[in-house]
Amino acid sequence: MTIKAIRHKLQCAEKEISLDSPIVMGILNVTPDSFSDGGLFNHIDSALYQAEKMHSDGALIIDVGGESTRPGAGSVSAAEEMDRVIPIIEKICRELDVVISIDTSKASVMIEAAKAGAGMINDVNALRGIGALKAAQATGLPVCLMHMKGEPRTMQAKPEYKDVVAEVKDFLSQRVELCLQQGITKEQIIIDPGFGFGKTLAHNISLFKQLEEFNKLGCPILVGASRKTMIGQITGKEVDDRLAGSVTLAAMASLNGASILRVHDVAETVDAIKIAAALA
Repeated sequence: MTIKAIRHKLQCAEKEISLDSPIVMGILNVTPDSFSDGGLFNHIDSALYQAEKMHSDGALIIDVGGESTRPGAGSVSAAEEMDRVIPIIEKICRELDVVISIDTSKASVMIEAAKAGAGMINDVNALRGIGALKAAQATGLPVCLMHMKGEPRTMQAKPEYKDVVAEVKDFLSQRVELCLQQGITKEQIIIDPGFGFGKTLAHNISLFKQLEEFNKLGCPILVGASRKTMIGQITGKEVDDRLAGSVTLAAMASLNGASILRVHDVAETVDAIKIAAALA
């Protein structure tokens, strides 16, 4: 067994992260309505405590999000999103030596988050928003481009593909090319197939089985499947009881080509991918 992934160093503002082996990104949702942890960390003290815990558990990146992207989620204004995330990014930067990723699709939030100390942009909309591509390039930060069919309010309304792997790969290939044309270098681009974003269980399983196919795009792969509906569909477990399923998916993703695992349960995932790597 071998781990086949794109490995290089990621320059996140002043911090550098090695992707020589899979790393963990901890999820910090500072929202009232995220599907798993909405309302738990939308105050500075609780958010900092959770960031400290995830960092000490082994997360090399903390992904801060101020707008829920769960199925059916409504949108929030850029001003409200910034009110949620900027003070927390600033606080974490002062207290912890960790890379902060801003989980946003809005150009203005990207710019202000970079000024506040964020070292990476994670966009579920793959920089398709107004001004997002130029804003991302202006920050000079690495960007993660995710595939989503539709938008959060409607993405799970009977999504259909002729060939989900080919279509997702083609979409990401086009977004990577546009980034390159805009002046974002290949070394700054990460791709995410978007598990659960406009996909049925069958689609998600097909993407997982052929995850290595996305390495042909020449960019590191991020996988975010933590606590998602696909785990509940397979195991019958509710969202708060999906730890085992989440860790299993993360370990398998690390063996199938993923470089970054975006998770809620950091300590358990770090152990799992260490064991997977040792066996591989």
